[in-house]
Amino acid sequence: MDDPFVIVGGDAAGMSAASKAKRENPDLEVIVFERGDWVSYAACGMPYYVKGTVEELDDLVAVTPDTFREKRDVDLRTGHEVVAIDSEAQSITVETDDETFEQSYGALLIGTGARAVHPPFDGLDLEGVFTLRSMDEADAIETYVTEREPETAAIVGGGYVGVEMAEALIERGLEVSIFEMLPRILQPFGEAAAEIVEDHLREQGVSLHLETAVSGFDGDGHVEAVELEDDAVTADLVIVGVGVAANVELAEAAGIEIGPTGAIAVDEYGRTSAPDVYAAGDCAEATNVVTGEPDHVPLALTANRAGRAIGSTVGGTPTLTGGTAGTAIVKAFDFGVARTGIIDHERAREAGFDPVSVTIDTSTKPHYYPGGAELTVTLVADRESERVIGASLVGQEGTKRIDTVATALHAALTVAELERLDLAYAPPFSPVWDPVLTAAKVLNGKL
Repeated sequence: MDDPFVIVGGDAAGMSAASKAKRENPDLEVIVFERGDWVSYAACGMPYYVKGTVEELDDLVAVTPDTFREKRDVDLRTGHEVVAIDSEAQSITVETDDETFEQSYGALLIGTGARAVHPPFDGLDLEGVFTLRSMDEADAIETYVTEREPETAAIVGGGYVGVEMAEALIERGLEVSIFEMLPRILQPFGEAAAEIVEDHLREQGVSLHLETAVSGFDGDGHVEAVELEDDAVTADLVIVGVGVAANVELAEAAGIEIGPTGAIAVDEYGRTSAPDVYAAGDCAEATNVVTGEPDHVPLALTANRAGRAIGSTVGGTPTLTGGTAGTAIVKAFDFGVARTGIIDHERAREAGFDPVSVTIDTSTKPHYYPGGAELTVTLVADRESERVIGASLVGQEGTKRIDTVATALHAALTVAELERLDLAYAPPFSPVWDPVLTAAKVLNGKL
């Protein structure tokens, strides 16, 4: 390939691809165009910067731009926005503050990420109303909290961002309310997990407004209240966290196929419908390992893994990007809550399964060993095939055990096969029947 490997977007997928391609083929020219100033940063750490656990914003940067340029020989160009793709000519159009130019490519990776959804709320442009998707937004929130010293905060949306920011702002001394349209927060984690987290949030002083629709924000220049259908709640800081949307406009304008989820359609190697054009990260689909269908899971590992695989492929070693189980874990004050696969029975039926599930409460250590905590495990299987299709865990420790179930999903294990896994046991770490094995044992009996 004489023309360079060109990458659009300098975060997880893009920089993983750039680094791996250079390792596979040191002679390959790799050019990365990033419209902003930040690259290779840990977006998942931003709430902890606002909280104060992470002291400096720069601490969230995994690899600096200078390291990419000087040590990894990647031609990284920040402040460069790609505004068009011509897949027939195999070239892109790039704009900076000073010029517009064309750049040819031998292979192209679209890693344009996703953006925070901006609902059609009145007052969204008021000072003190934020979304949290970029490093600049994290910096703006932290600066606002430090300099303006708000007393009350409203968080619109009870998902990952909402729960993590509730903890961060409580830690900063604010009174916090969460507004969620659905009956539960953390809806993808299942009812049992959500109920436990809700009780714990209330214990920590978070006011929950469930099944509550927000209509907008009110204030004179800066936000002063959240407007509801028939009420208003005081707030001088607002975080809007109602989801993300894949940035597909660049690909769509180039005639590249968009999948059923609204993200860019790709095959098992990350290839799009255009020749020599790949897509990865939050802008692209991935195959769900439970359903076998396209899914959009904008999470860090999915992006890093797919980018690395595409870099390997472009570098000369064809590599599968891998499927997704939607595995996630969130800290909610003293509790962790984790999920993988399909937990919701309605969604399972829509995917063609006949779901059956159990929820158990067990301990993370034997009763005689100090330090154990209660762990609630929900395990879901398909009745006919007896295959494990999902799980959630919630407790004050031990929720990283979700990885055991995620592995079972990738291997398409049955409940009986999961029950027979040889997991490690010693009293300081686990009871002889690990909580996941206990849940499998109970569910197998129910089947």
